[in-house]
Amino acid sequence: MTAAGLNDIVWTGTDINQNRCLRGRPMSGFPLSLFLAGMIGCCASSALAFDEKLEIQSRTLSDSAFLGGDQDAGSPVVLSGGLSGPDAEQKLPVVILLHGTDGPGSGAVWSWNRFLNSKGIATLSLDSYTGRNLSEASSDQSLFSQFTQIYDAYRAVEALAAHPKIDGSRVAIMGFSRGGNAALYSAMVRFQKSFGPKEGLIVAHLPFYPACNFELLDQVNVTGVPIREFHGAEDDWTPAAPCRAYIDRLAKAGHDAQMTVYPGALHNFDSPRNPARVSDPDWQTSRNCLRREEDGQLVNAVTGKPFTYTDACVEYGPSSQYHDAAATAAQAAVMEFLIGVFADK
Repeated sequence: MTAAGLNDIVWTGTDINQNRCLRGRPMSGFPLSLFLAGMIGCCASSALAFDEKLEIQSRTLSDSAFLGGDQDAGSPVVLSGGLSGPDAEQKLPVVILLHGTDGPGSGAVWSWNRFLNSKGIATLSLDSYTGRNLSEASSDQSLFSQFTQIYDAYRAVEALAAHPKIDGSRVAIMGFSRGGNAALYSAMVRFQKSFGPKEGLIVAHLPFYPACNFELLDQVNVTGVPIREFHGAEDDWTPAAPCRAYIDRLAKAGHDAQMTVYPGALHNFDSPRNPARVSDPDWQTSRNCLRREEDGQLVNAVTGKPFTYTDACVEYGPSSQYHDAAATAAQAAVMEFLIGVFADK
């Protein structure tokens, strides 16, 4: 970043009489790392200023409608999200948190919401299920299409851009498991051209343990913003290997895409609500399925027929467990990354 760029950054300092963060600018030559650390420390010490529900106007699309870019397809639905953040006079950057098939009670979403708010970053915990009369889909993943959460996330960006406390030019999308799919593939240019937000700006994508066993048309053509993927090495629900292959392809194509793999960590390694290893015989996993886009449909690459969750490749009983070392390392990596991304805007 140039010296001129630093002069454009708005920082926060503490007003001890009013207990809030104030606007200011760094002195010339002041180290950026110390400046940002002070900014975060201030916001982290401030009281939680807002914790409210935000309505998002979305639609429920089939996979074929989404892949086909049909902007008139699907049925309207009103979703809600918990928007929260620290006390500050300036508009805040925000991270949209997308739950997995465990639904809006996701332990990962809960944990990251608390962590990011404590560091001075607003969050929107987007509930893609309740408005659609769902509570979870881990035991029947056919209940919720593969790509609808991408559409939800785009609409959430627009809603956040209109919010008086949010800086709509600094929005990151972060998701977990099925929500990680949305955080990852929402970076694809063709999807943004068809459905992307008309207001607001996505500046980063942070998918956690998504399923990367898809072959989508033009999937290496992503936007220029950075992608940071995080995975457990022992994940038996959405294995890391397909994501490594995809992230490597993106990087070789010149995109700013990186993947971090944590040894010994399983699925949901960042969810403190799973302290012990948990496996449910009803949970579905498509870890051994390769889904390919053909003629606007997702097909099973082995059978050549439309993919369904009754296909022979679908298995049951994957596991998940919190991994403190991996979760702590991921928090540090995400904060370092977000400080840089948000400061650059």
